[in-house]
Amino acid sequence: MQHSDLHIDLELPKGKHIYFAGDFHLGYPDVSTSALREQKLVAWLDDVKKDAAAIFLMGDQFDFWFEYPYLTPKGHVRFLGKLAELNDSGIKLFMFRGNHDMWTRTYWEQELGATVIGDGCRLNCSGKLFYLHHGDGLGPGEHMYKLLRKIFRAPWSSWLFARLHPNLGFYIATLWSSKSRKAQGTKYHQFLGEENEHLLKFARSQSSTQPYDFYVFGHRHLTLDILLTGGKRYINTGTWLNGQPYAVFDGLNVSLQQFTG
Repeated sequence: MQHSDLHIDLELPKGKHIYFAGDFHLGYPDVSTSALREQKLVAWLDDVKKDAAAIFLMGDQFDFWFEYPYLTPKGHVRFLGKLAELNDSGIKLFMFRGNHDMWTRTYWEQELGATVIGDGCRLNCSGKLFYLHHGDGLGPGEHMYKLLRKIFRAPWSSWLFARLHPNLGFYIATLWSSKSRKAQGTKYHQFLGEENEHLLKFARSQSSTQPYDFYVFGHRHLTLDILLTGGKRYINTGTWLNGQPYAVFDGLNVSLQQFTG
């Protein structure tokens, strides 16, 4: 585990649940398609608010996010407004920085009331222990990506990007994202086999020595629930690019579900 991992203790009141979802990639591939996805996402948040004690958004909420000191990306106001409303109602909100929306400053904390998680998170709730992470950079292999991740997350990297005019900066980011998707091909939407799934290998390597009951990740774009050593489980919340998946913890167990509203 990483030394920068955050530790969170939560008390789950009777009848309340904790929800996990992510990889909404709002903004992709175009305004109209993203708006439909945002509409479903807001409907899901409205649905779960009746019994949610906390909501963990697992990263890549946005297909790109760069926050200037006095400027934030255009759009997504219904989603952002709903998050602020949920926080105002007393629901605890946690947002992971994914590989597509890593360049945050203070907007999510100040305007939405969210706790922002940059890397991993240890969650202790109702006697169950969770290890939570967006998922990028974990597990064996991907050495070039891990190097790029360190570079992009360095403070000087975002400082340099901020020197660009927003029109140019967002154009470059969109072009980079498009080329990255083409390079990945269908990899993110196909199960590669247990020997090639980096996050599953990471969870398995940790499960024999770490006390966590659940390893919950995003990033992989597949909904997965796989049994590990000692009854522990690896959960991936998938992506909203091809469905409306989420995970829910009821105080005893975690289950994967699909929102159909």
